[in-house]
Amino acid sequence: MNTVDLARWQFGITTVYHFLMVPLTIGLAVLVAGMQTAWVRTGDVKYLRMTKFWGKLMLVNFAMGVVTGIVQEFQFGMSWSAYSRFVGDVFGAPLAMEGLVAFFVESTFLGLWIFGWDRLPKRVHLACAWAFSLATIASAYFILAANSWMQHPVGVELVDGRPRLTSIATVLGNSTALATVPHTIAGAFAVAGSFLVGIAGWHLWREHRASGSEVGDRAVWRASLRLGGWVGVVAFAALAVTGDVQGKLMFEQQPMKMAAAEALCRTEEPAGFSVFAVGDVSGPDCESVKSITVPALLSFLATGNATSEVKGVQDLVGEYRARYGTNFPDDPALGEFAGKPIDYVPDLPVTYWGFRLMIGLGALAFLGCAGALWVTRRGRVPDGRWFPVLALAAIAAPFLANGFGWVFTEMGRQPFIVAPNPSGVPGVWLLTAQGVSGLGASEVLTSLVVLTAIYGVLAAVEFALITRYARAGVGGVIAPARGSGDPDELAFAY
Repeated sequence: MNTVDLARWQFGITTVYHFLMVPLTIGLAVLVAGMQTAWVRTGDVKYLRMTKFWGKLMLVNFAMGVVTGIVQEFQFGMSWSAYSRFVGDVFGAPLAMEGLVAFFVESTFLGLWIFGWDRLPKRVHLACAWAFSLATIASAYFILAANSWMQHPVGVELVDGRPRLTSIATVLGNSTALATVPHTIAGAFAVAGSFLVGIAGWHLWREHRASGSEVGDRAVWRASLRLGGWVGVVAFAALAVTGDVQGKLMFEQQPMKMAAAEALCRTEEPAGFSVFAVGDVSGPDCESVKSITVPALLSFLATGNATSEVKGVQDLVGEYRARYGTNFPDDPALGEFAGKPIDYVPDLPVTYWGFRLMIGLGALAFLGCAGALWVTRRGRVPDGRWFPVLALAAIAAPFLANGFGWVFTEMGRQPFIVAPNPSGVPGVWLLTAQGVSGLGASEVLTSLVVLTAIYGVLAAVEFALITRYARAGVGGVIAPARGSGDPDELAFAY
C-alpha cells in the first residue's frame, strides 16, 4: 500500500474505534441525568440505584473515549499536515469551542458529579449531572460542524489557495451540520437504549428465574429495560426522519455519493432502490448485477419526487472531470499520484453495502427494543434462555449501524477529503492525496501498527471493565453509606 492508503487506514481504525465510545457516552449521560432527576423528584431509591449503576458504566466508557479521542488531534499533524494547513483557519474556531468550552464544562461538572455525592445539595448535584450531559451534546455539535464543513464547505473565501473563515455562524449553521447533528444524537440514544435493554434484560431474566417474587433489584432492571426500550424506539423513528433529510441534502451536495450508495452506474428516471444485490457492484457493467429493487424509491429518497432523475456514476464522472480536472497536479509532493488521472468513483462495494448494513442493523436494533417492550409488558418476563441471549446480542446492532454509517459517509466522499460545494466558492476543495504529510510509507506503517496494537489493548480493557461491572449489577458499584441520609454511595467516588 502507498502512503495515502496507510494514512487512511490509520485514521480510519483509530476513529472508528473512538466513535464506538462517543454515542454511548452521549446517550447514557442524558439518561443517567434523567434517572437522577426521577430520584430527586420522587425519592424512590430505585432511581438512585439506577443512576449509580448506569453512571458507573458511563464513566468507564467516558474515560476510554477521552483516551482514544486525544490521538485524533495528534494525527492531524502526524499524517495529515497538508490537510491541517488547508483547513486550519476554518477548523480553529469550532475545535477551540469544543475543547475550551464544551469539554471544559463537561469534565469540570463530571468531576463535581463524581465526587459530589453527600457533599453537594441534591439539586446542585443534579444540576452538575445535567451540565455535563448537555455539554457532551455541545461537544458533539462543534465536532460535527467541523466534519460537516468537510462535506459542504461554507462561510469562507479563498485566499492564496486556502480557505479563510469569514463567518463562524455560517459554519455552525451549515445545512449539513443541522441535518447531521440530530441524526447523530438520535443514533447515540439508539445505542444507549439498546445498551440498557440488553444488560437490564439479562439481569431481569436472572432474577426472574431465581424467584418469582419482587426481590433484589428486579424493579431496577425492569425500569431500566422499559426506559431503554422506549428511548430506542423513539430514537430509531428520529433516525428515519433525519436520515431522509440527510439523503436529500446528499443528493444536492454530493451527487456522486448518492449514486455510489446505490451503485447506480447509469442515470435513471425514475430510479429504483436496490434492496439487495447479487454480483460485483464494483464493475462498470451494472447489467451483470442482479438485485431486488423497489421501483422509484431512490428518486423519492433523493428529491421527494418519485419521478425525478438520479444521475449515475458514469455520467457524473464526466461532470466531475470537467469541473475539477482529469489529472492530479504535476506536483512532486504528491509522489506516485503526481500527474496521474483522478478516479472520482468511490469504492462502490464499501458504499453500497455500508449503506445497507447501516439501515439493516438499525432496523434490527429497532425490532430488538420494540420486541423487548412487548415481551415484558404488564410485568411479564420470558422464561426461555433465548431472551437474555438475544437481549445481549442486540446491543451490538446499533453500534455497528453507527460505524457503517460513518464509513459510508467518509468513504463516499472520496477522492475528496474536503468535498467541493457545487454552489460554494470555487477552489475550496482538497483531494485526499493532497492532504497527507510528507512521510515515507514505512513511517506511517510503523505508527499504524503501533496505534492498532495499543487500541487493541484498550479494546480488551474496555470490554473487560464493562463486562465486569455489568455482570456485578447494582451491588458491584455501590459502597455502604458513611453516615449520610442516603442508603448507599458510589463506590468509585471514594
